[in-house]
Amino acid sequence: MSARTRRLTTAQALVRFLCAQYTERDGVRRRLIAGTWGIFGHGNVAGVGQALVEYADVMPFHQGRNEQSMVHAAVGYARQLNRLSAQAVTTSIGPGATNLVTGAALATINRLPVLLLPGDYFASHAPDPLLQQLEHPVEADVSVNDTLRPVSRYFDRVTRPEALIPSALQAMRVLADPAETGAVTLALPQDVQAEAYDWPEEFFAERVWYVRRPAPDQAELSAAVEAIRSAERPLIVAGGGVHHSEAEEALKAFAEATGVPVASTQAGKGSLRHDHPADLGGIGHTGTAVSDALARTADLVIGVGTRYTDFTTASGTLFQNPDVRFLNLNITAFDAHKLAARTLVCDARSGLEKLLEALSGHRVSEAYEAEYRTGKERWDEVVETAYRAADENAVPTQTQVLGALDAAVGDEDVVINAAGSLPGDLHKLWRSRSPRQYHLEYGYSCMGYEIPAGIGVQQAAPGTPVWALVGDGTYLMMPTEIVTAVQERLPVNIVLLQNHGYASIGGLSEETGGERFGTAYRFRAADGAFTGAPLPVDLAANAASLGMDVLRAKTVRELREALAAARASDRPTCVYVETDPAPTAPPAEAWWDVPVAETASREAAVEARERYDRQVAGRRRHL
Repeated sequence: MSARTRRLTTAQALVRFLCAQYTERDGVRRRLIAGTWGIFGHGNVAGVGQALVEYADVMPFHQGRNEQSMVHAAVGYARQLNRLSAQAVTTSIGPGATNLVTGAALATINRLPVLLLPGDYFASHAPDPLLQQLEHPVEADVSVNDTLRPVSRYFDRVTRPEALIPSALQAMRVLADPAETGAVTLALPQDVQAEAYDWPEEFFAERVWYVRRPAPDQAELSAAVEAIRSAERPLIVAGGGVHHSEAEEALKAFAEATGVPVASTQAGKGSLRHDHPADLGGIGHTGTAVSDALARTADLVIGVGTRYTDFTTASGTLFQNPDVRFLNLNITAFDAHKLAARTLVCDARSGLEKLLEALSGHRVSEAYEAEYRTGKERWDEVVETAYRAADENAVPTQTQVLGALDAAVGDEDVVINAAGSLPGDLHKLWRSRSPRQYHLEYGYSCMGYEIPAGIGVQQAAPGTPVWALVGDGTYLMMPTEIVTAVQERLPVNIVLLQNHGYASIGGLSEETGGERFGTAYRFRAADGAFTGAPLPVDLAANAASLGMDVLRAKTVRELREALAAARASDRPTCVYVETDPAPTAPPAEAWWDVPVAETASREAAVEARERYDRQVAGRRRHL
């Protein structure tokens, strides 16, 4: 051990260590762990809680209301800052710890960094069993925190003070590595948190984690250039990796020099401005007509920072050209090898720049450019139709709500959503004006993400207008962090759409033979079915009771006025609107596989199975 030591508790040492960790990319340095969220109980109040008091001047603390929400807020924060800065979340043992699981899964699936610090049982087993301890009959070292193992990119239970040193360093490595990042869990037994140890001073020295921009391998680059030069109908699929790498300008330069059009996943939307000639909008099940039409005939699909989820590939039915091949530029080999692709395992920005340099003047045909630009113009007309309200005094439809919001926001605003029917409408219709404006969590499609994520975005970008779009189903899942927004004086805006139930799943239920069973918020009728009148639940009053300013809008005109007032306010504000349920969104341009009952007695399910069999016949394995 070093001759110079500092005697601290394990929790104090951890917090002090976190205060000295930084990332650096392109010469810009940030705190790696910029703050800590917490709800205290007997598993962390005397350890991590006391340490946060000790270092309150250098480690900002944010009080949460729900453990899952705290993780969502931290994830929103990290995404807004392109994964270069993150936040920690501390909880007690028991339900406080297990409430982290959903948020951890969301973070890891979306490749976004968050540090989880749940309390744990006594490492000494002195009080055994203690309050909230899970007693396993044959594995005494198991606790409820083990539920976090499969959804964490790195997990350790720190059972001795000195074990924290290698574990904390590994945790920082994973959080800062763009190819490895996700949820990182350090489970902290409560007795170890409070135990003192003589820590080497070097542990607390300022440490910089450099976020790499690996360049492509020359052999892979040469093969990629050959593939692009030989393609007649190439199509770029831009994923979230474009944003994480800050590769938007490189993508723009590539598209302008080569004429290759760009379609985007939910995570990649906004990689190009909506009005760029090469931007075709969303792709896949919730994509635009022009994107999906080109995808069906593309002979080379160039994936940039995408995971190719089933929504993007239309469950394997979208890319139908018999000669289609894939070229995947991704910082992780795991994703780059999907769909039997040629690979460029590298940073998105460096890869695009090297590709453009090596292509030296190559461009797609004028006929191909004219084709996709004409398709883009036709889709722009579809968007205008969906947004337009013929009667300003009518109840707005959901797409007209988006049209009103589109007219209210500026280039710098951030629009957040995660689940329900809104992601589909937004992916098809939203006109992204800047790289950070479109914030959709669709890797996990987690209801309840939007409001806490709005808080995280607001913390990461003070002064930025933030809009959390939620339906009534999502709002009822997790409105608790409204109180946090009020407490922290964060002017997050909520647009709350009342449509009396799970509208998106209701539509899917109808399509798959489920007849919308159990998807409406209505009284039970005498026969037990949910067919009565809508429930008399006043969600606007609920938001007001939690401290928000609430603006109720009944018409398109009132909605426009309310959105303008909310944007101008310096307080958390909810715009509440009951929408006309009439469908006004363009229909899906591609399929999504949700298996339908193979045998049933009800006609709706039999017809749904017939439709399913016709669609599934178009699935391909790309080998």
